[in-house]
Amino acid sequence: MTADAPTVPQPLQPLDENWQRALAIVAHPDDLEFGAAAAIARWTGQGKQIVYVLLTSGEAGIDGMDPAEAGPLREAEQRASAEVVGVATVEFLGLPDGVLEYGVPLRRELSRVIRKYQPEIVITGNFRDSWDDEGNALNMSDHIVTGKAVLDAVRDAANRWVFREQIESDGLQRWGGVREVWAGGSPRSRHAVDITDTFDLGVRSLEAHAAYLRGLGTGDFDPEEFLEGFSRQTGARLGTKYAASFETFRLGLI
Repeated sequence: MTADAPTVPQPLQPLDENWQRALAIVAHPDDLEFGAAAAIARWTGQGKQIVYVLLTSGEAGIDGMDPAEAGPLREAEQRASAEVVGVATVEFLGLPDGVLEYGVPLRRELSRVIRKYQPEIVITGNFRDSWDDEGNALNMSDHIVTGKAVLDAVRDAANRWVFREQIESDGLQRWGGVREVWAGGSPRSRHAVDITDTFDLGVRSLEAHAAYLRGLGTGDFDPEEFLEGFSRQTGARLGTKYAASFETFRLGLI
């Protein structure tokens, strides 16, 4: 008599990887590295093209360092981190760290980059109010604002009559080719991707944010230990050793 296989709690479905171009839009340097970078390494290893767009330079993220010094340093760390996972293009929009505001100006700026890079998939971070179902690990305003603006900007970029000056004066074209938006690390994630083979690259990409990590807590933060805990739990739900989770939004713009 064979024992029944253990039931996996809240199993995750594999992401559709039938695409070629993605645009990752997040608020700060290090946002992608706290979970999604290993997935990006997997996809660039498949020959996919991925561009990073950072709304801020993370200049308010290091308590013991003046923003004028921290901003350029964190930009350099983000470029080095992106290189680890095979991303060559990193664009910084120069918006103010810590006080991002949802509204038409932000939607306009994100519409511009979506029309510029013409992705099939847009990747962002968790923009739910919390990182957990119980609401005990509250998210921050910059992340929430960014994700909500990304969703609206994808629709804006597809409408020739919204921000029409980008088309009529700036030489861009309307872009309605975004198939889905993926929010990494969302507590409402129902999909995931196997990162077992690229987990180490994800760790190295987070380690590249050395100055930022030194400023966390007591300064003894362990990137591998942190990522291993979340990635192993997610992997158990996907049926792999390690995985990265995403909440998916299908916007029906094709």
